[in-house]
Amino acid sequence: MTALAPLGLSVPIIQAPMAGVSTPAMAAAVSNAGALGSIALGAADAEAAREMIAAVRQRTDRPFNVNLFVHRPARRRAEVEAQWRAAMAPLFARFGAAPPATLREIYRSFAEDEAMLRLLVETRPAVVSFHFGLPDHRRIAALKAAGCILLASVTSLAEAQAARAAGVDLLVAQGYEAGGHRGMFDPDAPDDQLGIFALTRLLVARSGLPVIAAGGIMDGRGVRAALDLGAIAAQMGTAFIGCPESSADAAYRDALFGPAAAHTAMTRVISGRPARCLRNDFIAWGEDIQLTPPDYPIAYDAGKALNQAAKAHGDGGYGAQWAGQGAPLARALPAAELVARIAAEMAAP
Repeated sequence: MTALAPLGLSVPIIQAPMAGVSTPAMAAAVSNAGALGSIALGAADAEAAREMIAAVRQRTDRPFNVNLFVHRPARRRAEVEAQWRAAMAPLFARFGAAPPATLREIYRSFAEDEAMLRLLVETRPAVVSFHFGLPDHRRIAALKAAGCILLASVTSLAEAQAARAAGVDLLVAQGYEAGGHRGMFDPDAPDDQLGIFALTRLLVARSGLPVIAAGGIMDGRGVRAALDLGAIAAQMGTAFIGCPESSADAAYRDALFGPAAAHTAMTRVISGRPARCLRNDFIAWGEDIQLTPPDYPIAYDAGKALNQAAKAHGDGGYGAQWAGQGAPLARALPAAELVARIAAEMAAP
């Protein structure tokens, strides 16, 4: 854990920053328990991010991680968006609704968000992590000058090498088993779909940076396995969805602790980027659609609107119920208790 020594962790676990699920209360509880809590700022503007950072600091004086989306800014393609809205119209009609008349780019990439950069330089979170890509040299230099430790999610050796060249400090090796969005820098490039075992070993051997393993890890034995592969820590997301500090809704929790947990799927239909989700009615619809969705996060505008229409009619089968392949091992424990349980499992013979 040498590379994480400045953070003073007693448990080599990072709670994954899950937009729509992780909360300041969760991050603080995890950090107070000796691991590294995280909040997701990718879908927030600078003012909302300021409030979230303050909310964590009200609950803990321990280090925590803030996560940013560094996706390629969306391209507006009117014909693609019109076709997508038309294809989704029958789904909306089931709930007496219609698709949004115009699809929006619902949040900005950190690659072009100057207000977010200014906020982070001012507030100086201990750890800043990137998903979907890397910011430019100016942003990385500013964050490093502010004393932030920088992490980047990568899915291949080539992405890891790019992260090292950019000045990132640690890598999050995201195996194909992981829940939520794939961290691929280019979602349209071929994906070798490396699992956590192969990817972690490859990056430990070849990347030249410390590696944090992510994907399908749900308990202490899984963390021990990641450490045996040469990782310095494990990042766990799905394991924390069932915690009371999570903001997952009732339908999401029911799915996580039901039969759907054994059937995750990688899909683009919800947001426009590949992401692993519990199989539900929206995923099933997407498997029969031949259209290419609009760019991320424009497609997500339609997906979120559909979920709201369905929920208004008591149907929870159209949400972004992200989860990794280890979902059947999920536990409904308070976050601090879960960290302690995982630590005990790591120490067990």
